Amino acid sequence: MKKTKGLITMKGKPLTLTGNEVKVGEPAPDIELLANDLSGVKLSAFSGKVCIISSVPSLDTSVCSLQTRRFNEQASRLGDNVVTLTVSMDLPFAQKRWCQAEGVESLQTLSDHRNASFGKTYGVLIKELHLLARAVFVVGKDGIVRYKQIVKELTDEPDYKAVMDAVRELR
Repeated sequence: MKKTKGLITMKGKPLTLTGNEVKVGEPAPDIELLANDLSGVKLSAFSGKVCIISSVPSLDTSVCSLQTRRFNEQASRLGDNVVTLTVSMDLPFAQKRWCQAEGVESLQTLSDHRNASFGKTYGVLIKELHLLARAVFVVGKDGIVRYKQIVKELTDEPDYKAVMDAVRELR
């Protein structure tokens, strides 16, 4: 499995990303994650729609919470042909509790805690922390990755404008 050190940092300290690099222009890998009710959800279930996949280390941290609430707010205005997902290593029960506490209803949280299949397949598993890097992937209706953003510093938010510009081009 590929390991890339220094692509991301945490408070300036280099971290190692483990897994395959997903590139823009390639088909989005189809993996299965867990929904809040413990049912399996394959990413291919969203084919035919533009899909924003936001990965975060943990919803119970301030930046991840801000990022997910921001995408939830934007998702509420994007219409039915756009799906917004937040993927983390948090347990499905914790994701459900967090969504209820924060009033998040316009996006779907999915858990990668079981075997880190998203992290490994999309190349965003942080070796040192066994958490996901902060990243955003936009997948077109055709299942092709059209935009990718790996946030350099783990404590920074993504460039929301760049993500939304990519989504608008695909709608």
